[in-house]
Amino acid sequence: MAESAVTHLLNKLAQFFENEVRIPTGAREEALSVRGELERIRAFLRVADSLEESDKEVQVWVKQLINTAYDMEDTLDEFSLVLRHDHGVGFTGLIDRMSCCIKNLKARYRVTSEIQRIHSRVKGICDGHRRLRHKFRKAQQDPSSTSTDNTWMDNRGNALLLDKTGLVGIEQPKNELIGQLIDGAHRREVISVLGMGGLGKTTLVKQVFMDPSVKKHFAVCAWITLSRSSKIEDFLQDMLDQIVRVMRKPVPPGANAMNSDWLKMIINDQLQRRRYLIVLDDAWHIREWDAVKQALPNNSHGSLVIITTRNADLASTSCKEFNGLVKKMEPLNPEQSWKLFCQRTFQKNSCPSHLEEICEYILGKCHGLPFPIMAISGVLGAKDKQRIDEWDALRCSLRAGIDGNARLKNLKTVLCLCFSDLPYYLKSCFLHLSVFPEGHLIERRRLIRLWVAEGFVERKEGKTLEEVAEDYFSELLSRSLIQVAETTTDGRVKLCRIHDFQREIITSKSRDQTFATITKEQTDMWPEKVRRLSLHNSLQAAQQNRSLSRLRTLYMFGVDRGFIDLRCDIKLLNVLDMQATPLSRFPVQVVDCYYLRYLNFRHTEIKTIPTSIGRLQNLETLDLKHTNVRRLPVEILKLQKLRHLLVYRYENISSLYYKYGFKALTEIGALQSLQKLCYIEANDERNDILMRELGKLTQLSRLGILKLRKEDGRALCSSIEKLTNLCALSVASVEDDEILDLQHLTSPPQLLQRIYLRGRLKVLPNWLATLDSLVKLHLRWSRLKDDPLALLQGLRNLIHLELFQVFEGKTLCFKSKGFRKLRILGLDKFDELRSVEVEEGAMPCLEKLIIQRCKLLEKLPSGIEYLTKLKLLEFFDMPDQLVKKFMRHEHDEDYQKVAHIPEVYCGYWRDGGWDVQPIDRLLSVGEASSCQGTSMSSNAFPPCWK
Repeated sequence: MAESAVTHLLNKLAQFFENEVRIPTGAREEALSVRGELERIRAFLRVADSLEESDKEVQVWVKQLINTAYDMEDTLDEFSLVLRHDHGVGFTGLIDRMSCCIKNLKARYRVTSEIQRIHSRVKGICDGHRRLRHKFRKAQQDPSSTSTDNTWMDNRGNALLLDKTGLVGIEQPKNELIGQLIDGAHRREVISVLGMGGLGKTTLVKQVFMDPSVKKHFAVCAWITLSRSSKIEDFLQDMLDQIVRVMRKPVPPGANAMNSDWLKMIINDQLQRRRYLIVLDDAWHIREWDAVKQALPNNSHGSLVIITTRNADLASTSCKEFNGLVKKMEPLNPEQSWKLFCQRTFQKNSCPSHLEEICEYILGKCHGLPFPIMAISGVLGAKDKQRIDEWDALRCSLRAGIDGNARLKNLKTVLCLCFSDLPYYLKSCFLHLSVFPEGHLIERRRLIRLWVAEGFVERKEGKTLEEVAEDYFSELLSRSLIQVAETTTDGRVKLCRIHDFQREIITSKSRDQTFATITKEQTDMWPEKVRRLSLHNSLQAAQQNRSLSRLRTLYMFGVDRGFIDLRCDIKLLNVLDMQATPLSRFPVQVVDCYYLRYLNFRHTEIKTIPTSIGRLQNLETLDLKHTNVRRLPVEILKLQKLRHLLVYRYENISSLYYKYGFKALTEIGALQSLQKLCYIEANDERNDILMRELGKLTQLSRLGILKLRKEDGRALCSSIEKLTNLCALSVASVEDDEILDLQHLTSPPQLLQRIYLRGRLKVLPNWLATLDSLVKLHLRWSRLKDDPLALLQGLRNLIHLELFQVFEGKTLCFKSKGFRKLRILGLDKFDELRSVEVEEGAMPCLEKLIIQRCKLLEKLPSGIEYLTKLKLLEFFDMPDQLVKKFMRHEHDEDYQKVAHIPEVYCGYWRDGGWDVQPIDRLLSVGEASSCQGTSMSSNAFPPCWK
């Protein structure tokens, strides 16, 4: 965390001096000295991070350093604002120039004094650095002198001692794992047990490891906990000791003094002729696997290696290298969670009725994780069952945080381990998740843009900042620190969350390190300096008499006031996120925030954007999605750093989605940093200029265009060919009958992954068939005369295909070996369609098939029985005779064709929602249209056309 703050400041200092800022001589020397001292300190910061959790002196030193770095950054930015006026921005004439200089003289003096004061603070911090470095060196020489708390490390071994009668939900995965071990192939294999901390990976594998049938099957078994030592030689020595002990052999002479290469060679030799089982428990890094894998011979005796890890990359890499599989641990279901909770809390008795509500709340906090359940059960089990006040106090303490209870110390320790192990560049990103309210589902793309705007993301050659941030997100995901809440149909993470206990840890650390201030109640206290402020539920908390002059980011969640007062001093603001607040007009004070990089008014009632927005020269993201904004002032073109411009909204009319964007600015090509532009409305007499301007936006990865006219298609194609970074393209014609003339795209961007086309097509563009990266294709209102499948079936990576009124023919035929990776297929409103044919070998991966509003379809798709991986079949608003045809009796031929499909539904659109029923419920229903199912939101079913 400290390293991230210092690195960010050093980058700002470098930029400050590179720009030849006119600083008074004394202040310049002080600033240069600060930079030199911080560069010397930075090398020690990773050591400090590792010691911070167990050493109070280090904690204080790190906090002082972080606060000093923050203050220096603020001072530099304030000084830059002063110099901006000094350089005459907005002033003309000598008198005005002199007036400006006089006005800022005091400000320059104050900033210079602040730099000198910070320099003095840094000197004191450097003295502390030398003392701590000496202390660390001494600790390295004498490890016993450290006071690190190893409670968690010691308790991992307790999994071995657990009585299996007290375990819940483990029998099935245990038996499956034992079967894989005993019935495996003759070659050496790896099984990686993957999951976040607290899921019971170690407990499961311990039960397997100790099972008599496993012990009997393998000649040599060894259990190595990799996290107990950072030295390769230590865990190799441990492995060798266990191996020779099982074999009842003496340890080879001199083994204790051998280096890692010799130890690997000896272990390899000992295992060469034996079937072995080696467990590598709690592996965190690929380097640990790399260090040990050469010691494990491939002796063709059916040997196995089991790895427990939170790192998805490690799990995948080891299995690829040694052949094997990744077994992902899942949380306990509600029934299993309750059973485990009662076993541990009430000694296998049932929960007293007067405690059920409290226990359900506490158990809900655990989200099915065995470790938190057992940790909390240990706390509750010692309490008086009649003292409801004591139980309620724990519920309140869970709301406030977990720090106050000693019995929960182990839980905190394991979660703190996850944080401490993070590289410095991920710590700020992980702490940042604390600003979101408890239980909040976080949009991945929003998070990525926020990390960039907050300055957490470091530049890497050949990658955009957003791509680097995606790597950060993936790394947190692979470490099981972020949980996936929802994915898109093509497999991208859409929404994520963090576990409540993890949130408690990072909220505590965020508070301790003054990273962010989170207020939920009016009585919540703020620190003297607030850098990041997240307001939850009420704006009354914002009325405290506190200066916000150092505020860098402001988040609002669930505020309940229609007018947001931002008249306080927020000139240093970088991020303003007011998504879903009851805001009806643009706060004019925002345009004074020169350093603002991220501005989010999504889901507000804002209608207009002032011309003064052109003053936000550092703005990178402007999010006006789902607002009432339909036009942008021409001054928006001054924002040369703008990367994401999102101005659009949806309306749902009779189960169909209609999209509205903003009137395009003809000179849009001036915004050459744009990566995402959605959605411009192109219905204008000057569209020829606009289409050419789009070709200048060579950084675009996503482009959305509405209301395109036929005559503009050729110019648009010419521009799209220049957008080599384009990954997603959405184009809609001005009317549904208007021709989309996109046949002229001879060299399409090869990175295109998602295409959405709405409008009439004379022919399907030939270039679609050349897109090897295409994973999602939506076509709407195409009204083609020729079967589109002939061109599309060769798309080798297509996963999701939606076709809405695309074809006017009577038969659709899916040819053998076509659509090799297609998993989701939607057919909607084919007015003339009478039959669908599926040849054997077509769509071998199809999992979901939706057919709706095809009124003339006479029978089930022929060959549907060949779709052996089909999990879900849905008919919506279809002819009664088609649905009834295979519902009359389960022995009917048509019914048998879909008997292998786990879920088959039919539904009808009624009163703004779908009436849906599983087909097996309708076997005795006389009329399919009379079914009354659950009314569901229309966006629960495709095609959603979002």
